[in-house]
Amino acid sequence: MLRTLESLGSLSGKRVVVRCDLNVPLKDGTITDDGRVRASLPTLNALINQGARVVVISHLGRPKGSPDSQYSLAPVAQRLSELLGSPVTFATDTVGQAAADAVANLKDGQIALLENLRFNVGETSKDDNERNEFAAQLAEFGDAFVSDGFGVVHRKQASVYELPQLLPSAAGTLIEAELTVLDQLTENPQRPYSVVLGGSKVSDKLGVIEHLLPRVDSLLIGGGMLFTFLAAQGHKVGSSLLESDQIDTVTRYLADARERGVEIILPTDVVVASSFSADAEHEVRPIESIEDTPFGADGLGLDIGPETSQLFSQRIAASKTVFWNGPMGVFELSPFAAGTKAIADALTRVDGLSVVGGGDSSAAVRALGFDDDQFGHISTGGGASLEFLEGKKLPGLEVLGWQQ
Repeated sequence: MLRTLESLGSLSGKRVVVRCDLNVPLKDGTITDDGRVRASLPTLNALINQGARVVVISHLGRPKGSPDSQYSLAPVAQRLSELLGSPVTFATDTVGQAAADAVANLKDGQIALLENLRFNVGETSKDDNERNEFAAQLAEFGDAFVSDGFGVVHRKQASVYELPQLLPSAAGTLIEAELTVLDQLTENPQRPYSVVLGGSKVSDKLGVIEHLLPRVDSLLIGGGMLFTFLAAQGHKVGSSLLESDQIDTVTRYLADARERGVEIILPTDVVVASSFSADAEHEVRPIESIEDTPFGADGLGLDIGPETSQLFSQRIAASKTVFWNGPMGVFELSPFAAGTKAIADALTRVDGLSVVGGGDSSAAVRALGFDDDQFGHISTGGGASLEFLEGKKLPGLEVLGWQQ
């Protein structure tokens, strides 16, 4: 049974360390998508309103175990302060003097954010002792621990796995919400149930496909991974992204789906470009003639075509449960964003549960002008969501009492 905030009792006047996932994209020190910061607000507000003294910890990016200014959480502290409408003290280290002072000076209902956890080698160390030592230092700052960074619960890291074993611990409201939705996607979903998978590599989605095939009614394939499926059917794909070593696996999935009566829906047309560039020449081609362009075998598919967008949108609209993970094309380049935008638009019209599966998908819907509340749920999980849907055990959930 997952331990929730209520299990911790009254937290008034207590120091509560909260592990959030504030790993936001930055450009020149400016946050380009604050979705994960906003997702942390319900738990933080719940603790502040109780009169807790809140110590927020998080990572950002992949620094190498030492301070690196490009990965500083300082911009996040500023944005968090703006969203909360109250000051957020920012400590310029993780477990040093600045952090100790920031925590010591907290009053009831106040909040501090410590610097990037991954500036300390102990956070991600493969050595159990190093992780335990860092977790013990973090535990000195709290009377209780709340885990609310769903995007990291699949990692055996000090702040995710060891720290909750050192303090009275529970899941925050974000993790609760994520688990409720993901449980719906795996146990008794409303039907018809469609899963839309995109992104670049089919190898990243193999576990999800295998685990969900017995559970879904239809599987829609887009993104770079579609070309491995097309190749498995004997189509030429030019210079499009292709994982030749996965063709046999994909062929097996296609056969398995037929046996189960699950419909795998592949694109009927794609946008083929002369190069990977926003100003590249491009044209829409049926999947049977991807190489029949002026670019020949050098052409590469960078988006699903308009016919496919319509086909996918119709299937999504007819579904009661839809999970989508991975863009349909290179949405960052405007000529190749139409497919992803069409899928996002279709999800907003689902009469049932529509779930955007985190990572690039959530970034895409925001970049393309959609609001979070237009969807049933936007996951903050990314890799954690996928591993959950693969049926894997997630260490950061197991330490909170969750059993999958």
